[in-house]
Amino acid sequence: MFLYYCDLAWRSIKKTPMLSLLMILAISIGIGITITTLNVYKTMSYNPAGDRSEQINSVQLWSQGLDSWDGFQSNLTYTDVTNLRNNNDLSVKAASFRTGLAMQSEDPQIQPVLKSVRVIDRDFFTIFEVPFLYGDRWDKSVDAQPAYQVVIGEKLNQSFFDGANSVGKTIYLNRKPYQVVGVIKDWNPQPKYYDPLNGAFNDAEEIFVPFSLTPLEEFDVWGNTNGWKFEPMLTYQDRLNSEKTWIQFWALLPTVADKQQLQTWLTQYVEQQRSFGRFTDTAKTTAVSVQISDIEKWLVDSEVVPRDNKILVGLSVLFLTVCLVNILGLLLTKFLKRAPEVGVRRAIGASRGQIFSQYMVEVGIIGFIGGVVGLLWAWGSLTLLESQFNVDASVAGLDSSMWIITPIIAILTAVLAGVYPAWVVCRTKPSVYLKAQ
Repeated sequence: MFLYYCDLAWRSIKKTPMLSLLMILAISIGIGITITTLNVYKTMSYNPAGDRSEQINSVQLWSQGLDSWDGFQSNLTYTDVTNLRNNNDLSVKAASFRTGLAMQSEDPQIQPVLKSVRVIDRDFFTIFEVPFLYGDRWDKSVDAQPAYQVVIGEKLNQSFFDGANSVGKTIYLNRKPYQVVGVIKDWNPQPKYYDPLNGAFNDAEEIFVPFSLTPLEEFDVWGNTNGWKFEPMLTYQDRLNSEKTWIQFWALLPTVADKQQLQTWLTQYVEQQRSFGRFTDTAKTTAVSVQISDIEKWLVDSEVVPRDNKILVGLSVLFLTVCLVNILGLLLTKFLKRAPEVGVRRAIGASRGQIFSQYMVEVGIIGFIGGVVGLLWAWGSLTLLESQFNVDASVAGLDSSMWIITPIIAILTAVLAGVYPAWVVCRTKPSVYLKAQ
């Protein structure tokens, strides 16, 4: 019976090509706009941490004075990070910030390049499950005793060492020799959840150096630096001693007990620092001056998905609703024109249920075609955003799930619009049209 209804529906569509085309166009435009905004929102709100989202946590402290910032800063001061790194109760922890260094090879044929570099502790690779192709992290002792060692990415390894195992080889960063101890596989989480503050959809760094080198090499900060009071930065040591925030701190907390233990430690830490004349905003209690954020909260607080995107999704749904109302009017016109045919079919024994089912199949087919065309609209829109407006490819790429979601939304939209017109035409009285015939 379903195939029979499909055959009737296709004949009906061919009988009124212009009206059917208008409905398909209305559905496709509404679906295209909705799927475009929904795809961008879905991509940006993706949590790369997956099941480990609650275990990976960042630390924020209310270190500012009175009448300064209104909320927690995502970053910490060098003083606070140093004290957290010395917390032996934390077994897996890592400081992290972004800098930039000129990379050179011993091969004079390879031109030096300025690269973004991530300055980290070795546990960073464990916390964020960074996969290795060759070698491994530097030894734990390097986090305490600085050593000129480096982990590089697979693409850089291909460029500088032709893809061979480069462990033990030397590269130069700002003309300083660094020994390669590991090569990671191609790793580029989107959004860049370990540091969305410097562009949530920027590419991940391909060079990683020990955090312990920071005081020695005086790395520039290629990221956010915030301060709540005036502090002259005449030397790098001034930066290290200042109340300026510029470093992220991560900890792997597998259980709720681990998180509670860190919360207690941080509360006691704030009390201690206040006795030293820091954390001067006494309007905040010590407990309230501490925040531990898992990845989901971290992404929300970092506004990876701007509020504008949520508004756009709502507006696109409203636009789809307007399209639905227009489709409803077109379907009502189309079905009522076929009322005499329905009257005859009712007279020879067709039930209201059969007539209703036939028209639902017809609007479903129209919706499916409209969904396929809408999907093409969405793909074209996202391609245009990427090529003409410099939207990141990871955001503008059409998510694979949309190829399934789009036809379903389109069919449901069309069916919803077709319920009332189909119900009206099913109420046709056969006697009226039999007399007319």
